Amino acid sequence: MILGITGGTGSGKTTLLDVIREQGGSVLDCDRIYHRLLQTDKALLQAIEDRFPGTVEKGSLNRKKLGSIVFADKTALEDLNRITHSAVKQEVLCKLEEKSKLTAIDAIGLFEGGLAELCDVTVAVTAPLDTRIQRLMARDGISQEYAANRIAAQHQDAWFREKCDYVLCNDGAMDDFRAKCLAFLRGLGIMKENQ
Repeated sequence: MILGITGGTGSGKTTLLDVIREQGGSVLDCDRIYHRLLQTDKALLQAIEDRFPGTVEKGSLNRKKLGSIVFADKTALEDLNRITHSAVKQEVLCKLEEKSKLTAIDAIGLFEGGLAELCDVTVAVTAPLDTRIQRLMARDGISQEYAANRIAAQHQDAWFREKCDYVLCNDGAMDDFRAKCLAFLRGLGIMKENQ
């Protein structure tokens, strides 16, 4: 089974992904794939530099500089996504050839990048806005304003709810959300009740 996982940054997708790994599933993290491609795919870097001059310095992407552009301009973000989604999807297709019984594709752009069509089931992870801002500030060492701008540049929870087959709301303690994740996987028939 291929499970597509999406949701806004800071929503808690990592917890669901950890549970999937613990149950023997494999995870394709599209953010990691993208960052690896930034190190290895010179054509991708050149395409980014062509559209966003000055964001590639000495062969490396200046993520904060690019982020300050795309998270403040919806059209710029759409342009960046167009550039990157194709490269990421090709890498995912190669990885799916090695798929296990359960493979999760973790992608904030699951639908925009054409990855949802590869999935048997899609699920969105959502969380309250204030919680997401605090998580981003702690995780990435960024200001409240920058965290809020990153979130504002992404789809709202209602968009994810409309698009996905299932929604897991991460609005409580970590143990409660892990229990929700386990129950969700059991409900899909991926795990047995005693697991």
